[in-house]
Amino acid sequence: MTEQFSKKAEAWSARFSEPVSDLVKRYTASVFFDKRLAQYDIQGSLAHAEMLAAQGIISAADRAEIERGMAQIRSEIEAGTFEWLLDLEDVHLNIEKRLTELVGDAGKRLHTGRSRNDQVATDIRLYVRAAIDDIVALLQSLRGALTDLAERHHDTIMPGFTHLQVAQPITFGHHMLAYVEMFGRDAERMLDARRRVNRLPLGAAALAGTTFPIDRLRVAKTLGFDDVCHNSLDAVSDRDFAIEFTAAASILMMHISRFSEELVMWISPRIGFIDIADRFCTGSSIMPQKKNPDVPELARGKTGRVYGHLTGLLTLMKGQPLAYNKDNQEDKEPLFDTIDTVTDTLRIFTDMASGITVKAENMRSAALQGYATATDLADYLVKKGLPFRDAHEAVAHAVRECDVAGCDLSEMSLETLQGFSTLIEQDVFAVLTLEGSVAARDHVGGTAPNQVRKAIERVRKQLAE
Repeated sequence: MTEQFSKKAEAWSARFSEPVSDLVKRYTASVFFDKRLAQYDIQGSLAHAEMLAAQGIISAADRAEIERGMAQIRSEIEAGTFEWLLDLEDVHLNIEKRLTELVGDAGKRLHTGRSRNDQVATDIRLYVRAAIDDIVALLQSLRGALTDLAERHHDTIMPGFTHLQVAQPITFGHHMLAYVEMFGRDAERMLDARRRVNRLPLGAAALAGTTFPIDRLRVAKTLGFDDVCHNSLDAVSDRDFAIEFTAAASILMMHISRFSEELVMWISPRIGFIDIADRFCTGSSIMPQKKNPDVPELARGKTGRVYGHLTGLLTLMKGQPLAYNKDNQEDKEPLFDTIDTVTDTLRIFTDMASGITVKAENMRSAALQGYATATDLADYLVKKGLPFRDAHEAVAHAVRECDVAGCDLSEMSLETLQGFSTLIEQDVFAVLTLEGSVAARDHVGGTAPNQVRKAIERVRKQLAE
């Protein structure tokens, strides 16, 4: 076989005495999923060609031809007319084959000083870097939508829960800001992972570097990398940056799933705290009254999908000796699906958060159940001089009495309350109101409406930076 790239040839065909079987081609090919790396493959190749020309490894004329050919290939890919060939196995060989068709020998010279090993590692880092930037922007949008919701309900009272039991009154705005904080940390994790993603493998070649006088720092600067990978073996073989990204994505989806669980509960008529816009729900094929919160339910399920990808990537890498192994081809589909899942979820949740309707009266009624101001009564007694443990015991007796009488603490008479402690006076009833309870927690991080407004101002400043 004389042509380097015929339709039935591979880059290594001269080494073998028989062609690869069709079954093996299908089994080993990655082109039909790694073609999404095409724009990054072209980007990396152009930077490589620029460096080769600057170093005198290829001519300026060859570089110009490579740039012309790549522009044509990019146009064909964007137009959907590029022919992806299974025989050429992956995105890299498909693009190189087409480049050679367009510009001849200049296209054949492009691969000087590099291997597909460092080429694909570079493409994936470029891809993950762009994905992180998109995800951080989407997290900011979701945080903004939740902050808007918190601002509208900075003083809307609802029950706060521990163990899914009514614990203390809080504001709905405070509750939403808890998720704003979680998603803020998710953005921080993504940006921190980005620092380790943003290192250039190109120049490591197959595993040991190259004999050509390349300038890796020049390529790194051209592609916007902060640094190069400093060991050629490590550069081509490790995927810890992809694992770290997927770990951060898993934590992000865990937060989404927790939020989803609350939305699913809150929309139930048995609780009825909120309603979700119809465009995020579906009906039943048999029960005409149903409005099912499919989006948050499915997000809970997709969280497990992302967890699975993390486990898969960890398992993929755990037994690999240095350096590159074909196993690493299996890194792309879980990574791609993780990115697709996270970005789609964040987009839809931002829209959904903007369409949440709060049923404030239902929230308030629920907060009146379960003796939510019991801790406030204990704090009241402590401020009157009673040791906290004694105050705790006195209030426990009062709650037991309320259970028997079927009333709330605020509905007991002053005389009855004084039976549990002579320190109780008329001013106790201000403490036992829901409004008094939330307003009393007026410190940084507290649920008081005043503090919720201050927290919103702080988040707004963060989002504007």
